[in-house]
Amino acid sequence: MLPCWQFRTIHGSVHVTMCGSPRGNRPVILTYHDIGLNHKTCFNPLFNFEDMQEITQHFSVCHVDAPGQQDGAASFPPGYMYPSMDQLSEMLPGVLKQFGLKSVIGMGTGAGAYILTRFALNYPDMVEGLVLINVNPCAEGWMDWAATKISGWANALPDMVISHLFGKDEIHSSHDLIHTYRQHILIDMNQNNLHLFVNSYNSRRDLDIEWLTVVVFLRFPSP
Repeated sequence: MLPCWQFRTIHGSVHVTMCGSPRGNRPVILTYHDIGLNHKTCFNPLFNFEDMQEITQHFSVCHVDAPGQQDGAASFPPGYMYPSMDQLSEMLPGVLKQFGLKSVIGMGTGAGAYILTRFALNYPDMVEGLVLINVNPCAEGWMDWAATKISGWANALPDMVISHLFGKDEIHSSHDLIHTYRQHILIDMNQNNLHLFVNSYNSRRDLDIEWLTVVVFLRFPSP
């Protein structure tokens, strides 16, 4: 089992899993998951992939779970104020300090991508680079807010999360995949905590960036 920590930060506790030991001044890969997921369901399939072993041989990986989203998380008490997206990003410098890390390469998807982007904007010296998937730099508009509210009245929370994680074609065609994720959301995730995380993401503000450039570096094997 990988070593896990529960760190107290300025905005509450955060669950962290470290894979490997930090190597000198080399940056660590820091991951942050999307709503309805945690580091296991979001990133384990990627890092267990055979081709990723070459990367993990050279870089340790620090997985961050948003508060209350890890497996077996207890419910927050009534009246608990869940951190905003900005506050979640403000937790990360404390995580780096606990491990004595100077910089990271951030890898995030959805809500996690937003949090890491905010972190990079506020602490550029701590971020060597970002790998972002499905990042939405804009605040939720009035139409999105209304659609979310109406969807919330008509559908259960798992259906709302599924519609965020997957496109319509995937939902209608990949029945086994959707069933697997729905069961994870229903059984493994704390529904109360997930609801708070979803509300925090839906209350995000603009990232105040005019454009976002995504650069993918591919290293092909020698012929």
